[in-house]
Amino acid sequence: MSDRLAWPKSTGLLINLAAFILIIAGIRASAELIVPFLLALFLAVIITPKIDQIARWGMPRWVAVALVTLVVSVILVLGLAYVGVSLNELLWRLPQIQRQLYTLREEMFDKLESLGLPVPPERSEGAIFDPAYGVRMLGGLLAGMSNIFSNGLMILITVAFILLESGGFPAKMQTIFGSDSPAMNRSLKILADQRRYMVIKSWISVATGIPVAIGLALMGVDYAVLWGVLAFLLNFIPNIGSLIAAIPPVMLALVQNGIPVAIGVVLLFLAVNFVIGYLVEPPAMGKGLGISTLVVWISLIFWGWVLGPVGMFLSVPLTMALKIVLEGSDETRWLAILLGPPSAAKAEPVEIEGGTPS
Repeated sequence: MSDRLAWPKSTGLLINLAAFILIIAGIRASAELIVPFLLALFLAVIITPKIDQIARWGMPRWVAVALVTLVVSVILVLGLAYVGVSLNELLWRLPQIQRQLYTLREEMFDKLESLGLPVPPERSEGAIFDPAYGVRMLGGLLAGMSNIFSNGLMILITVAFILLESGGFPAKMQTIFGSDSPAMNRSLKILADQRRYMVIKSWISVATGIPVAIGLALMGVDYAVLWGVLAFLLNFIPNIGSLIAAIPPVMLALVQNGIPVAIGVVLLFLAVNFVIGYLVEPPAMGKGLGISTLVVWISLIFWGWVLGPVGMFLSVPLTMALKIVLEGSDETRWLAILLGPPSAAKAEPVEIEGGTPS
């Protein structure tokens, strides 16, 4: 193994590991404060290019920030008003949905018995195919959405302040690190990668939510727009987000419209996610995220444990930023290689050259 990839000394590794554990413990303990700031930061990363574009037209930056913030606020307020009403109504209906699911389960068991097929010997509420589990999961999911939306005002105010300061951020970084320093280049690369990922993922999520909402509305499923918003949000969660998004509308279609419509909802989600996941997203993301599939899954679990549901939304960009930081030191570059895809290990790591990344 070359000197560049030499395994760090055991003492240094233990010190770094201890520091990492302390940092993660602090983040987890203060997650309630950190989560709104992280959401505001990533939302600002998406909006900043529009602010810069308007400012280049000659408009003062504070006016551009106020204008964009106002537009985003109106959209969010109107959307949250609808989502809030739908969430409250649906939470109120959950006990009724659970009773209907129990009835459907018993009808299914009776049908299996009439056909001479085996059924679970115990058909109480705690038996196999317990609808209460699905209803509890649905209730927890809806409550989690409500908690995220409840911080909307704080997030918008924080976004406005970040946007006002963003214009002078590059100059501050150049003053601190120097225009051609590796730290400056890594910071710019983190910002560029985060912006690219969040913008592309946002448009892909929109392309996921709209056909879901339209398809559910055409099939007569209640709260079609709410399920479209849910599909949009959960599309940010890698691997399992789309699966989770399909469960509530399938359950509702089953009790409201019957088995044929529920099957239609399943097919709708399969079709949308096949088109988006295999035909649209890979070309849009280009050469990929720079992290392995296994690391994406582990980061989903890890950041979800540290920050809660929002950590699952932001698991990929947070891990991408961590990987870039680890690449900047000889002592931690081996960790960056472990986080990367298998193909990255076939060549020596390339250090970031001077200049602003594209």
